[in-house]
Amino acid sequence: MSTLSSHNHASAIESWTAKSARALSAWSAWPLRPVLGYGFIVHGYAKLSRGPEGFAVVLHTLGVPAPLFLSWVTTLTELLGGLLILCGAFVTIASLPLAIVLLTALFTVHLPYGFFSVKLAEVTASGTKFGPVGYEHILLYLAGLISLAIGGSGPLSFDNWRKR
Repeated sequence: MSTLSSHNHASAIESWTAKSARALSAWSAWPLRPVLGYGFIVHGYAKLSRGPEGFAVVLHTLGVPAPLFLSWVTTLTELLGGLLILCGAFVTIASLPLAIVLLTALFTVHLPYGFFSVKLAEVTASGTKFGPVGYEHILLYLAGLISLAIGGSGPLSFDNWRKR
């Protein structure tokens, strides 16, 4: 094979690779949206099912002002924001209040416990016990939100349908 034809062959492969990467990158939001959206919905639903008053007690012990009001705001933000992320609707807008909730949790609860989300505290005959949750999962949620806000919600989304 001549140098020219091997160069053309390599160029064609690079072109195909670049086109494939661009086509696939549009789908990068697909695994993030269901996981993030469902995660926020489940956290919001847990607060709602226990009663926002119960979460308000937690906020009060942390010294958060207006704990009952902010427990409702947090609960609704997680429920509605999670649903918007799941559906790929207004993802960039929904990411901001969700990021605020995450950053608040990071600085008020998780930061003192270090990075790791899973800490083995002890193993006894009655089972395994884990220690307090660090901020690892907060950073993963934030990274997912940032990726969606920058890269978009992907082809199978309300945002994509709305653009068309």
